[in-house]
Amino acid sequence: MDPLNRSIATLVPLLPKPVVRLFSRRYIAGDTLDDAIRVVRSLNSDGMMATLDVLGEHTTQRENAAAARDAYFEVLQAIDEHKIDSNISVKLTQLGLKLDRSLCEQNIEAIVARARDYNNFVRIDMEDRTCTADTLDIFTALRSRHDNVGIVIQAYLRRTLTDVERLIECSANVRVCKGAYIEPRTIAYKSPTIINRNFSLLVEELLSHGCYVGIATHDEEVIWSAYRIAHVRGLEPHRYEFQMLLGVNDELARLIVQAGHRLRIYVPFGPHWFAYSKRRLRENPRIAGYVLQNLFTKRG
Repeated sequence: MDPLNRSIATLVPLLPKPVVRLFSRRYIAGDTLDDAIRVVRSLNSDGMMATLDVLGEHTTQRENAAAARDAYFEVLQAIDEHKIDSNISVKLTQLGLKLDRSLCEQNIEAIVARARDYNNFVRIDMEDRTCTADTLDIFTALRSRHDNVGIVIQAYLRRTLTDVERLIECSANVRVCKGAYIEPRTIAYKSPTIINRNFSLLVEELLSHGCYVGIATHDEEVIWSAYRIAHVRGLEPHRYEFQMLLGVNDELARLIVQAGHRLRIYVPFGPHWFAYSKRRLRENPRIAGYVLQNLFTKRG
């Protein structure tokens, strides 16, 4: 990481909201569902699938958790009405996990059931370490009743390889990502090399046991490793998919599609963009550097 990007990564928590907003335009479809639908249509026309995320997390009021649930009902209806190729991604803290676990369970159960009515799929996002165990427990309970729900695991967590054994037992549909939350060394690997190797190990373990895997990364070395695993095992393209964030390395996204692989783009939208955008800044400060450089560049 060059000095500018290293400095930006350090300063992310202190960046004023207007600067983060400038950066977020690259990563976020817009404030409204209509904005998100337009973005997904464009992605679909380029041969890419999508997953829609209504931005928000750490709900502290029951009515806000209910509003988040209802917002996902609207998203599912819009996907069906507009005939776009998209599923949804949901954070359990947005549905009340930190407020009342039973309330959260009721809300996510309702969303998964509604998605089933629309022949759609729900991906439960993984959040910080305080949510890991609860998220896995809630997912496995849902998985025993529904086949249209999947989960996310994070390659930087030391516990994840053990968690994979549990997910294999229920033939889970799993997204593997590196992880973007700040965690202590006792909880998470800090070496990029180890994280990459663990990522590839997790993908291989899941694929070798017949699980459908979403390989969520922008790291071409990790993508190549997944290519190798699929090739060596003779896997058909419908057995897995690659996943990327909206606005990150569009050229690589096109290359993945051109190579004949399935690709899904994570499309967040809504007014609650601040926390999500700060995580993306920490994870990829090069984009922030580009934005800040352009703020101070004279234009002719």
